[in-house]
Amino acid sequence: MIFRRVLLMFIAGTALSCAREDVNTTLQKLSSARELTAELTVQFTMASDAANRAVMADTDEASKEFAKESRESTAAVQKDVGALRSTLQALDYQPEVKILTEFANNFAEYQRLDENVLGLAVENTNLKAQRLAFGPAQDAANAFRDALHSLTPANAAESRHVEAIVANAVLTVREIQVLQAPHIADADEAVMTRMEQEMSTSQTAARKALDTLRPLVSDASRPRLATAAAALNRFLDLNTQIIALSRRNTNVRSLMLSLDEKRKMTLACQDNLRALQAALSKRGYSGIRER
Repeated sequence: MIFRRVLLMFIAGTALSCAREDVNTTLQKLSSARELTAELTVQFTMASDAANRAVMADTDEASKEFAKESRESTAAVQKDVGALRSTLQALDYQPEVKILTEFANNFAEYQRLDENVLGLAVENTNLKAQRLAFGPAQDAANAFRDALHSLTPANAAESRHVEAIVANAVLTVREIQVLQAPHIADADEAVMTRMEQEMSTSQTAARKALDTLRPLVSDASRPRLATAAAALNRFLDLNTQIIALSRRNTNVRSLMLSLDEKRKMTLACQDNLRALQAALSKRGYSGIRER
């Protein structure tokens, strides 16, 4: 009788011990799942923010650095998804596994878009075009203007005529410059083509003006006319580079992707993470959802 009583107490104690061990294990895994979800949310936010900074950066170096940060956080997100999936499956939390799978699917599409955005952002073609337009191209245009303004006519009778041709030549170059900024900013192919046609018309007029000036200027002015021609060639060559970079439109395209398709996937991923956090917060000690 005493032996039986001791045996029953031993069995009861062992069962209680096992039950406590199971509860502790479940609580530990639940805590781990919540921590991984929080970490996943942080890493996703960091990846998204770094990608946005890469798009808005004003130097190649900054764009590349932010793109690197974004990719590192993206890798961390993938790692956290794997760890969290294992933990949720061990807990047999099927609703949470389903939410995580939805996040993983949305995140895969987010990654595809993000790689396109980052690839475009680091090229910075619009930014490079802008720097050429307001740097070397501006200098070449000013050099063209200054060389023409120093010309003297072959005879006094041609003075007003030469001044008019010079003014028109400088105006045609300025017309090209005026079109550069909107060309760089625009994403419409047809609009850019129309601007390029206007630039071509102005370019032809500028070259024609130099040809018209040659017989009208003094011999002493011919070297300055040659300087003007060289400056015009330099400006037009730079303008060709500006158009090519602007046509790539990587900054504009990356910004449009970020504000449209990628933004939608970002919001979908954020909704999934919020739903996962809410679901885990309702889990009690037994792992059963609390109402």
